[in-house]
Amino acid sequence: MADTTTTTYSLTKPEVGASESSWGTKINTNLDSLDDLLDGTTAITPNLTAGSWKISGVAVTSTAAELNALDGITSTVAELNKLDGVTATTAELNYMDGVTSNVQTQINTKANLASPSLTGTPTAPTASSGTNTTQVATTAFVETATPFATQSTKGMAKIWTSGGNLYIQTS
Repeated sequence: MADTTTTTYSLTKPEVGASESSWGTKINTNLDSLDDLLDGTTAITPNLTAGSWKISGVAVTSTAAELNALDGITSTVAELNKLDGVTATTAELNYMDGVTSNVQTQINTKANLASPSLTGTPTAPTASSGTNTTQVATTAFVETATPFATQSTKGMAKIWTSGGNLYIQTS
């Protein structure tokens, strides 16, 4: 009987009792072929039968949408780790975990830095007494800086202060 071959990779299966002097050559040729298959020298086409992929006995499954998300990706891990040209750390990528709507939409709801239109009751730090800058003044700062800034009418006299000056008006 003659030697036979495997159906998938055409490895020689020497016939017992035949070709006594060529067994070693045939086995070595088979081992070289297997080595080329395992190291990628010889390209292989895997049998991708649905439902037959398993890792530790658990079937690997995915939806069409999940597979389509990977279609055509040729990037390296380093390239995938970049968001718009900025290298992201694992911690930074995890910030995106749990985002439930378009991030740009969320950013658009925030106030502009230049001329913001504030709503509600905005707060700001209160400057120390005597500050004379262009920073925002809170009502607490104004009350401290000008304790007599309010006007009041006492009988027929109107008394107020402004800029550190006392004004009295009578009628």
